[in-house]
Amino acid sequence: MNIKGLDYNTHREKLLMPEYGREIQKMVDYAVSLTDKQERQNCACEIIRMMETKVPDLRENANYEQTLWDHLYLMSHKQLDIDWPFDVSEAEKIHNKPNVIPLPQESIQLRHYGKLLEELFEKLKEMPAGEERDSLANYTANQMKRNLLTWGHGSMSDEKVADDLARLTDGVIQLDLTKLRLDKVTAIEDPKTKKKKK
Repeated sequence: MNIKGLDYNTHREKLLMPEYGREIQKMVDYAVSLTDKQERQNCACEIIRMMETKVPDLRENANYEQTLWDHLYLMSHKQLDIDWPFDVSEAEKIHNKPNVIPLPQESIQLRHYGKLLEELFEKLKEMPAGEERDSLANYTANQMKRNLLTWGHGSMSDEKVADDLARLTDGVIQLDLTKLRLDKVTAIEDPKTKKKKK
């Protein structure tokens, strides 16, 4: 359907910096079209002032003025011929995407315990007996209990944790539950799902 005089955003040119809006883009286009350099300079300064009001969060950055001038440079398609108060030669770096962080590709055998606990199991197997290993075993057992609660993986009793820890460390770690009590772990109720009491 094509109605005369109706102008949809989807039919308009795509904005380079949508956060400033179409009106600021029109001002930038107008500034580029001006023939007098001093007039272009004055217009650019006014546009920067307007841009600052459109995105006030930028002021929290230490170099926010540099960022505004970089944005103006990009919005003008690098056509605005003025005396730039800042170096805008590296303005295009704003649009660079960060490098992709590779995810670990190793398979996790016990998803409910996770990769970090698997690494702890291996470390516990190699450590010499002593206070340091006992302390790490206690920490590991408590984390196992929390993970079981988080994943809702059936029983999270101290006996199950001690049994799993012994099995996963090939019998190296044997928790004595008569001497050691694991932390009491309780589920935290999500406030979103909590029903209001009347």
